[in-house]
Amino acid sequence: MRHTISVLVENKFGVLARVAGMISGRGFNIDSLNVAPTHDASLSRITIVLKGDDAALDLCTKQLRKLVNVVEVMDYKDGHISRELVLVKIRADAKTRPEILQIKEIFRAKIANLAHDSLVVEVTGDEEKIAAFLGLLEPFGVLEIARTGSLALTR
Repeated sequence: MRHTISVLVENKFGVLARVAGMISGRGFNIDSLNVAPTHDASLSRITIVLKGDDAALDLCTKQLRKLVNVVEVMDYKDGHISRELVLVKIRADAKTRPEILQIKEIFRAKIANLAHDSLVVEVTGDEEKIAAFLGLLEPFGVLEIARTGSLALTR
């Protein structure tokens, strides 16, 4: 089962390593890891997406709460908003560019860079939207992809 966990931590050296180490030490493979300061500069939010059963995840969240510098741990099950940002560089010549731009409009994506033979497109959305967008762009020739990983907040 796929889980999204948010860990509010003190913004101090070594906290990320302790959190990630504890999770990997419990046998979880981290699918996505995102860290950034919050509105309070003394705190950071670590958003982790991982797969595992509920019992193991419950033990993992309990142990996270015991770590020094951890302020709060939330397991987002229901009632949360999750988004990811993707930058994708696509091969685009004069013939294929109009079709790519049409796909971009459908997904409310933005052009981040326009070159003679390629486009860099920025799209934000949930995992399903991102997968659908990338699937439609695949035939044009994806040159590079950069993804942020999931971010989440409760509704």
